[in-house]
Amino acid sequence: QVQLVESGGGLVQAGGSLRLSCAASGRTFSSYAMGWFRQAPGKEREFVADIDWSGGRTAYADSVKGRFTISRNNAKNTVYLQMNSLKPEDTAVYYCTADQLPFRVRVGNPDYWGQGTQVTVSS
Repeated sequence: QVQLVESGGGLVQAGGSLRLSCAASGRTFSSYAMGWFRQAPGKEREFVADIDWSGGRTAYADSVKGRFTISRNNAKNTVYLQMNSLKPEDTAVYYCTADQLPFRVRVGNPDYWGQGTQVTVSS
């Protein structure tokens, strides 16, 4: 079992930055691919970014490419999402995900989800 706890959300002005963290329980964190999804009010949940077990491969949605960076620290059982140049359309609840199969993270069907953290970007 893996438990995921997100933190770092909040209210920020457009153009600002936030860093989300996702702390994972369990001793096998380094064997899991990790990802971030988000869901805005009235919209479907969408893929944001993912990272493989080693941190050597990352992928991003086109809407965040060049502004967001996903990273991980396996010694701390934590994955991060650095969000720069934030826009009002980035406003959403952000969810951390984990699965031992990377494709399940990418398609939004992982074994584990966090409870979410709210990010609000004001214009």
